[in-house]
Amino acid sequence: MKSSSLRLFKPLVAMLAIAIPALPALAEQKKADDMVAVGEPISCIQPSRIRSTNVLDDQTIDFTMINGDVYRNKLPYRCPGLGFEEKFAYKLSTNNLCSVDIITVLQSGGPGLMQGASCGLGSFQKMQKAAK
Repeated sequence: MKSSSLRLFKPLVAMLAIAIPALPALAEQKKADDMVAVGEPISCIQPSRIRSTNVLDDQTIDFTMINGDVYRNKLPYRCPGLGFEEKFAYKLSTNNLCSVDIITVLQSGGPGLMQGASCGLGSFQKMQKAAK
């Protein structure tokens, strides 16, 4: 490497060293939304009525129902890998998905998915877009 190229390379490495730790904070900002809580939280939702899920971070999942309602579940504790993988599975003990149920993070790797951390759900809070 020529010395002029080396001089350009060193500041680039320094900038990356500063920028890389900031990436998680930027990811959190990207996932911030304009939703507000509506009413009281509920303990359970019907899995047959879930249209999609959106993992916001290691502790927050939005469940969008087939009628368009959004229920946010704020887990009582961080669930390692959930925000990165954005995939999870659950087993039901009843016909409902409830705050006493456990989710398991699904990790990409190898030929398929592997089980990651298992974490308890919190209550389900109905959300709606904030008025502007």
